[in-house]
Amino acid sequence: MYRAPEVSSQRVRLSAAPAEPVELGRVAVLLDDRDDVAIAKEMLAPGTVLLTAAGGPVRVQQAVPAGHKIALRTVEPGEPVRRYGQIIGFATREIACGEHVHAHNLGVGESELRLDYAVGSDYAPVELVPEAERRTFLGFRRADGRVGTRNYVAVLASVNCSSSATRQVVEAVRASGELARYPNVDDVIALPTKGGCGAHYGSPDLAQLQRTLRGTVDHPNVAAYVVLSLGCEDNQPGDMIELDGGGPLVLTIQQDGGFRRTVDDGVEAVRRLLPFANEAVRKPVPASELVVALQCGGSDGWSGVTANPALGRAADEVVRQGGTVVLGETTEVYGAEHLLTRRARSPEVAEKLLERIRWWERYTAMFGASIDNNPAPGNKAGGLTTIYEKSLGAVAKAGSTPLNDVVEYAERIVERGFVHMDTPGYDPVSVTGQVAGGCNIVVFTTGRGSCFGFKPAPSIKIASNSDLYAAQTPDMDVNAGRILEGAAVEHVGGEIFEELLAVASGKPTKSELAGVGEEEFNPWIVGVTL
Repeated sequence: MYRAPEVSSQRVRLSAAPAEPVELGRVAVLLDDRDDVAIAKEMLAPGTVLLTAAGGPVRVQQAVPAGHKIALRTVEPGEPVRRYGQIIGFATREIACGEHVHAHNLGVGESELRLDYAVGSDYAPVELVPEAERRTFLGFRRADGRVGTRNYVAVLASVNCSSSATRQVVEAVRASGELARYPNVDDVIALPTKGGCGAHYGSPDLAQLQRTLRGTVDHPNVAAYVVLSLGCEDNQPGDMIELDGGGPLVLTIQQDGGFRRTVDDGVEAVRRLLPFANEAVRKPVPASELVVALQCGGSDGWSGVTANPALGRAADEVVRQGGTVVLGETTEVYGAEHLLTRRARSPEVAEKLLERIRWWERYTAMFGASIDNNPAPGNKAGGLTTIYEKSLGAVAKAGSTPLNDVVEYAERIVERGFVHMDTPGYDPVSVTGQVAGGCNIVVFTTGRGSCFGFKPAPSIKIASNSDLYAAQTPDMDVNAGRILEGAAVEHVGGEIFEELLAVASGKPTKSELAGVGEEEFNPWIVGVTL
C-alpha cells in the first residue's frame, strides 16, 4: 500500500537553470524508490541538474511544469513507467533521462497491464475503538435508527414532466419566509429528474432509477417529503415507493387539477410537513454513524500525493470508530483494482469488484470508447497522463482498511467499514448514487478546483495544493497542499476527520455557504430511451 512520504518544506522557484546542481528533493517529489519519474514541485527549467540519491545527476531536457513528471532514467519504447511503485503506462517512444513525461511519450497503448490481484493478501482486521471511547457528533437520530447530518424536507419529481413543479413549490415556500419559524429544518429542497419515462417498463434500468430516487428521499438527512407526478409516466410512484400504510403524499398533475393547482397543493403539503420535521433535534451520537462518500474531481498531479492520502488517513479513522466509508467511480479504480482486491475480506467480495471492472470494459467497448479516455483535459493540464496514473492516486482516498463489500449503484449500504459502490467517474452522477445508498456526508478532493456541493448531504472540499486553496478559498474547506510545505499527511488527515465531525454536527461547508448543491442531483440513467 502506497504511503505518501514526508516532503521537504524548502521550495525553489526556477525561472532559469541554476548554475549549481540542485538536490532532487528540493524541487521534486520521488514517491517510491522503484519509480522512473519524480513529480516537479516547481517549474523546472531546461538545463537544471538534479542530484539524485541512487541514479546520479539528471539534467532537465525541457521545461517541466509543477505537478508534472520528469524521467529519472531512459525508458525504451514499450517499457513500463512507474509512479507510486506501480505501472502508470508504457513509453510510446524512447523517453530520455531528464525528459518531461506526459501524453506525448506515455500511454496505455497496445501493451497489456498484468495485475497481480493476490486476493486477500493484505487483509488485516481493523482494531475498532471501544464503543465507550468513540468520538461523537451532533446528529438527527431517525425512527429506523439511522442518523442524519442535515434535516431537510424534500420535493421529489417522479418524472421530468413534474420537475418544474418541484422547483416552483420550493421557491414559493422559501419566498414565503415560513422557514424562519422552523429553526431545526435546514431547508426545503427540490429533487427534479431528467428521467422517469421513455424507459423499458419493468427493466433493471428503470429499477435502478427508482432505487436512486427512493434512496435519496428515504434518507437520514431527509425528515419528510412529497412526490410530484405527471400521472402517465413509466416511473409510477407506486412502483418506486411503498404508498400503503402512511407513505408519502403523491400529487399528480393529470388528476389533481393541472400544473398550477399541483404547485399550490405542493406548497400546502410542505407547510404541513415543516412542523413535523422541526421536531427533530440534534443529539450526541457516536462517530460510528458516519457514512462518508469519498470523491475526487478535477484531480491533478498532486491529488494522489496530498489530498487523497490525507483523506485516506481520515477514512481509516472513520472505520476505526466503527463508521463506514464509500469509494465510488469504478472507472477511476481501473488499473488500480489490484490494490483493493488484496484488501478484500473474501474472494467473493474481490470477484464482485472485478466483475464491475469487466462490465465497464464491455460497456465502453460497445460505444467504441476507452476507459483510458477518462483523464479530462484539466487532469492532463495538472500533470495526470493515463487512467492508471489517475486511478492509483484516486484509490488512496480509501485508506488501508479491508474492503468489506461491493454494491451496485444506489444500493442501500448495510456493511460497515470500507465499501465500494459501482458508479461512473462523473462527479454528480457518482455522488448521487452514494447518497442514495445512504451516505450522510461527502468529502471531495480536487487539484484543479471545484465548486461542487450536494443536497441533501453536505460536501467538504479538500484542495491538493496551496495555489488552488489561495485562488479558491471561498470554495475549499481544507488545504492539503500544506503537505508539500512540510505538514505531515497524518496531521492533515486528522484535520479532515475533525472537519467531518464538525460538519456532521451542523457546521456549514463552503459550498453550503455559497448556496451550491441543488443542481448536482443527477441519477445515472442507463439503457435505452424509447
